[in-house]
Amino acid sequence: MKYRKLLVTVLACGVNLMLVSPVIYAAEQTVINWAGCGITKKAFMKELAAEYERRTGIKVNISGGGATKGIRNAAAGNIDIGGACRVAVENHPLERNAHQIPVAWDALVVIVNKKNPVENISFQQLQQVYLGKIKNWKELGGNDAPIELYVRRGKMSGVGRTLRELVFHNFEQNFKATYVVKSSGPVEKGVLKNVNGIGVTGISSAKRRDVKIIKLNGKAPTYENIKNGKYVLYRPLYLVIKFGNKDKKVRDFIRFAVSREGQKIIRSQGTVPYSEAMALVMQQLKQYDNAMRDGLFSTKAALK
Repeated sequence: MKYRKLLVTVLACGVNLMLVSPVIYAAEQTVINWAGCGITKKAFMKELAAEYERRTGIKVNISGGGATKGIRNAAAGNIDIGGACRVAVENHPLERNAHQIPVAWDALVVIVNKKNPVENISFQQLQQVYLGKIKNWKELGGNDAPIELYVRRGKMSGVGRTLRELVFHNFEQNFKATYVVKSSGPVEKGVLKNVNGIGVTGISSAKRRDVKIIKLNGKAPTYENIKNGKYVLYRPLYLVIKFGNKDKKVRDFIRFAVSREGQKIIRSQGTVPYSEAMALVMQQLKQYDNAMRDGLFSTKAALK
């Protein structure tokens, strides 16, 4: 399977790759076009691009659009580099040419309004909220008020697909949402304004909002808990290029991103560099193999 091959490839060459310093060349003013996952952009991309431009004179144009846009446009060669917070779908005609390079770790976090007294929920309670089986905050130790769930539209977004993978082991799982919105931004903004709201988003994005990030199974999504795998909802963040891309400026930027210098910039944003948590790769591989063994994954919807 593509996901397993990706992890095995990283295990085989990841450590050596992360320790290589970038080769920075003097260059005429030119550009790299990047688009994709908003969470990846907020986690490290803006700062990484700014430092790369300072060193080389090469500007990185950054736009959003989501993980699917990043993967598919990069795979088609419509942009130089994509950003993604999910793995490309195996055998999808628009994603099979995507080559993904993991550069950092993110966490999916449960957010509520700051006026909500709830501080912690269990993994099982999160499942029940998304399935519509827990409907009132008092069932979670909060006020006697309806739970209003915000979810992203569709099943292919980075957050939506990862949530279905890690929490439900089913890419086709439907959610009982109160509000269905177009991206993670409206999820966060909705919870910010709604005292009864709840949603899941990436920590790199959530920590820039005035919302409460609650604990999951008693664990907060701290840097150390993500790095050590103690916080259960973690995922890699990727840069994506088209297979066979030989563009020197693109390859040099990738080299910079995974170098000591690039990983230091990522760390300075409070994001865990990929090279600092290689043990998570083994945990992911084990979880994926167990899910495949038990027949929990379904990819029919992904190929539509």
